Amino acid sequence: MLAVIAAGVIALGLLVTVGFWVPRLCNRRRLREMLGSRYPLVYLVYAANGPVLVLLGVFLLYRFG
Repeated sequence: MLAVIAAGVIALGLLVTVGFWVPRLCNRRRLREMLGSRYPLVYLVYAANGPVLVLLGVFLLYRFG
């Protein structure tokens, strides 16, 4: 069961990563206009929801799967 959750976490992390770097899905120029000086927070949110989820899922698979 934990292996299925880990695979889901990996898939979600990869989905967020691909969605962030594909220009048509995430219009970073528009985000920069809307957020102004708070724009670097976009990268913090991306890091927390993209690569970190992938690493967490890989760790869970390695440890428990």
